[in-house]
Amino acid sequence: MFSLKQNCWFIRKVVAWRASASIAWSVLLLPLTTAIFLILSRFSLFHPFQWISDCTSLLTASSTIFSLVILCAVVLITGFFNLEFYTLVPSIPCSRVALLGTVLHPQQCIHSLVYSSMGMLVMWCASVIIGGRYSTLGTHCRLGESGEVMTCLNEYHLFLLLSGAFMGYSHSFLGVVQNMYFVSFPPIQQYKYPQFKGCLPMVLKCSVIQSLFSARNFAALYFFFGYMPKAWISNTLNLPLDGSIQPLDSLAGLADISLFYHLVISGTFLYFTWYLSVLLFRIYATEAHTFPVQSTFIEEADQCLPKVLTEKVVLPMKFLALQDLALLSQHSLSRRQEVFSLSQPGGHPHNWNAVSRECLSLLSELTQRLVAHHDAVASNGRVKSQSASSDTKTASSSSSVFSGTEDVPGTPRPSIPLRTPGSVFNSSVGGLPSSLTAPFTPDVDSPFSTPSIRRLVGSQGARSPWFGSVQSPHIMRRGPKLWSASTESQTKESPPPSPASAPTPSAANQKPSFLSQWLQNRKEQVKSFLSKRVLVVYLFNKLPEASSQALFADSQSHIWALQGLSHLVAASFTEDQFGVVQTTLPNILSSLIILLEAVERHFKLPHASSKPCGEYFNGP
Repeated sequence: MFSLKQNCWFIRKVVAWRASASIAWSVLLLPLTTAIFLILSRFSLFHPFQWISDCTSLLTASSTIFSLVILCAVVLITGFFNLEFYTLVPSIPCSRVALLGTVLHPQQCIHSLVYSSMGMLVMWCASVIIGGRYSTLGTHCRLGESGEVMTCLNEYHLFLLLSGAFMGYSHSFLGVVQNMYFVSFPPIQQYKYPQFKGCLPMVLKCSVIQSLFSARNFAALYFFFGYMPKAWISNTLNLPLDGSIQPLDSLAGLADISLFYHLVISGTFLYFTWYLSVLLFRIYATEAHTFPVQSTFIEEADQCLPKVLTEKVVLPMKFLALQDLALLSQHSLSRRQEVFSLSQPGGHPHNWNAVSRECLSLLSELTQRLVAHHDAVASNGRVKSQSASSDTKTASSSSSVFSGTEDVPGTPRPSIPLRTPGSVFNSSVGGLPSSLTAPFTPDVDSPFSTPSIRRLVGSQGARSPWFGSVQSPHIMRRGPKLWSASTESQTKESPPPSPASAPTPSAANQKPSFLSQWLQNRKEQVKSFLSKRVLVVYLFNKLPEASSQALFADSQSHIWALQGLSHLVAASFTEDQFGVVQTTLPNILSSLIILLEAVERHFKLPHASSKPCGEYFNGP
């Protein structure tokens, strides 16, 4: 989202500098976190003086400084990924197979590979800092009865390296599942330091919890499959295994408390380094930016608030502009006066027109999405196949009349009008009049029919609601669906088909070709076969609340537009000297009322989500 490839002044002058500042602070805080990790990893309760002296000497050791340089490179790569992949609209997969497709995407696979490599680098630095039995991949051992000293594979070091790769992949995978790259704006604006201080305990808590879960999962994975990478590395590097040490792919080897402690501490250090970079980037990216309402120079016209609000490509600029609009509508009297001002020369309210037009456009867009979703849910998502024959369509339309139901909006209706039994039996075949009449259907042209019957039958004209349908006291006509178009608009937009537009009997009775019918039958058989498989249903079934969450994925922009518009309208009663708001006040009020009704009806639907979209951690 915040890609540097976008040629925009806002990306170059604002976003790039903010990302650079967040990376710089992550690098500056890295020595402090590394020193805390060194102290905790060397902790010794029974030898405190030796513990303090060892930590003091290791802080200035060459191995620690070299590890710190590698960690700085890891932080730089993490900051680049934050800048390249962050988004302001979370990704909401509608099904499990969609989520699986996102995880297996080539770009995501490269991302997971890079993070696995960085996890191994961080764990290598952690093993060097811890020292002791974790320091190197090769260690001296005695083989056999001869007691020959050789270089053997250090399984403890290998265990930490593989755990780093596993934690790196877990971080990348959970970033997709839990929307780690979603930048959420805080509901209350704060300065950077109070916001960082308030979120720091949550980041530490998330790091510890995630490290515990990753350590547990990796221990179970290494218990079952740890022999394969161990044997492959041993054969590749020609490092034999030390038989005098208990292997770690066993219960006795994994029951080592010291090993588990160092694994959890190293994992916490790894996750905390990455989460801290994410936190700092979010704080800098969501910092409020002040846009000028109007400018005296033509070169700066593109940087003014009315122009920036119409931006469609660079979402960070538009979101920050809407945030600035919400803030100025509440806290800045002078900037509100600029919004209500008239242009010179001409005396036109260009600023107010641009701001109100964009806000109303956002609100109407959300209203239309809610109405469309409500119509789809109210009709249970039943949409007829357009490849069905005209006979099938006519039969289904007749059944909908008898059952009192109605079709889904947008479903093609048959062009042949429905007929009463009398009209069916009185229809001519091949252009010749038929002498057959339907039972219990009076023949108006008969000399034996009475004038009252003629008046009764003749009263059912084309404008009668029962014209062309079965007369029965048990049939009730349903009103228009909730939030669908009214009856008058439907009548105006799609008038009833005239007899002249009805297709000829040959066109109505035309059947599809054998090949298309055979393909349709095979398609239905495959769908029926797959719908009975539990795994297929589990993967392709729609996730609960997914459609509702997708509707409100970008709701932050609509919230700011609503806040800014409503506060500007409220302030216009005392601050609008020229009455520019009164020209659009009816449209604003009607849009707000319609949106309120749409939102209320949406949350009365089943599977309507009242929860916000998930974040990676609640702090930022």
